Amino acid sequence: MPLKELAERRNILHRKSDAQTVLAHALSDVQIGDVAVVSSFGAESVALLHIVSKINKATPVIFLDTEMLFAETLQYQHDVAKKLGLTDVRVTTAARDDVFVNDVDGLLHQADTTACCHLRKVKPLNNALSGFGGWITGRKRYQAGTRATIPLFERDARKIKVNPLASWTAADVAAYMATHNLPRHPLVTKGYPSIGCMPCTTRVDDHENARSGRWRNSAKTECGIHFAPHEAVQSKAGGS
Repeated sequence: MPLKELAERRNILHRKSDAQTVLAHALSDVQIGDVAVVSSFGAESVALLHIVSKINKATPVIFLDTEMLFAETLQYQHDVAKKLGLTDVRVTTAARDDVFVNDVDGLLHQADTTACCHLRKVKPLNNALSGFGGWITGRKRYQAGTRATIPLFERDARKIKVNPLASWTAADVAAYMATHNLPRHPLVTKGYPSIGCMPCTTRVDDHENARSGRWRNSAKTECGIHFAPHEAVQSKAGGS
């Protein structure tokens, strides 16, 4: 079955399903094949990871270590995986040869953030997902104008991408985390409601959109793992 048709059928099937049902189906859908969760272990990631842990603690979880992350994120990744009992967290980094050739001094982000994201996130993720038929994200429609219409299931090149929390609001995430007493990323209370790489993430004021601290003073709103490079640079009007 063509992937676009498969995604459309799954969207119809799950139009009234909750996130737990969508996720459970995605992890066992023989037509999609093997599926991995991709997690940044960022500000809201623990909600999705907790649901995953309740379904199957051995679910592959891919964590992209760009080698430019906050120390707090690296520690949080370790702590959350241990607390939830996740047994197959795969820490993925850029190939050493690629880094040596393209960013040996670690300053590529200062000249070209899109090239840096491609080197340290897009290529490593594509390699990590090479053996999977689908992947699961924690993206939500409220997070950005670029995410406002994301479906539960979508075709992503030759894979199916699943967004089980697409319809969740910030309040839904907060309530879920509180109900299950889940640990918060330590940087959230320090003014970082959306957390990426250290050089490209700044604190956010109370009146700002949660993602306004990502690539501040730039039109860039996405790292590129969810959009082609030309789509990753978009206006932040309307929230990002």
